[in-house]
Amino acid sequence: MERKTHILVIPYPVQGHINPMLQFSKRLATKGARVTLVATSTIRNSMQALQGASSVNIEIISDGSEGDETVESLIATVDRFKDVVSQSLSEYIEKLNSSKYPPKFIVYDCALPWALDVARKYGIDGAPFYTQSCAVNVVYYHFKKGTVRLPLEEPTVSLPSMPKLAINDLSSLLSNPSSYPPLLKLFLDQFSNFLEAKWIFFSSFKELELELSSTFRSSLLSSNLSLSI
Repeated sequence: MERKTHILVIPYPVQGHINPMLQFSKRLATKGARVTLVATSTIRNSMQALQGASSVNIEIISDGSEGDETVESLIATVDRFKDVVSQSLSEYIEKLNSSKYPPKFIVYDCALPWALDVARKYGIDGAPFYTQSCAVNVVYYHFKKGTVRLPLEEPTVSLPSMPKLAINDLSSLLSNPSSYPPLLKLFLDQFSNFLEAKWIFFSSFKELELELSSTFRSSLLSSNLSLSI
C-alpha cells in the first residue's frame, strides 16, 4: 500500500539526539506513514549506512559545514547553524511540495525550535521531540520560565513532583551558568515556543516518571497542548 502521509523528522546532529529520533521514526513508519529523517551534512558519513537499509528514508541537507567543521564548533555558532539549516530545510520542503510526497507534518528536535516557524511558513504543522527524560526537561523548563533564577542563590532547588535537588544534582550548565553560555542558551531556548505546538513528545519511560509527567501535563492543559511519552 502506498504511504500517503509524509512526515519529516529532523534531529540535532549529535548522537544522543539522532538515535532516539531514528527509533521514533521507525515507530512512525510501522503505523503506515512515509517517514524521512532529515539529517545535516555534518553527520553525512554516519547516516550513509542507513540509506536503503531502513524503513525510514534519509535526506541530507546542508548545515554549511561541508564536512570540515566539528559538531562542537557548530554548537558554538548556534545562530549560524540556525540560519543555514532553516534555509536548507525551506528549500527541501519547497522541493517536496512539487513532488509526489509533499510533507504533512514535521517532528523536530527540541534544540531546533525555529523548525516550527519553517513548517508553518509552508502550512505544515509540527511538534518538538525532547530526547532527554521528562525530569531533565522539566528542570530546564522551570529555569526558562523563571521559577528558579540564575545564578543560584540557595543550596537546593524545589520543583513540583520532584525531590529537592542539590547543586550537584543539576547540569553544570545550571550550577555554573558562566561555564558555557551558548550551550546554556541552546538548552533553555528549547522552550521558547513549545506552547505554540499542539503536541510534544518525550523520549522516556512513562511508568518511571508517572507523577512528574502527570503534573507537567496538567500544567500544560490550559494551552491545549498534548504531551506524549
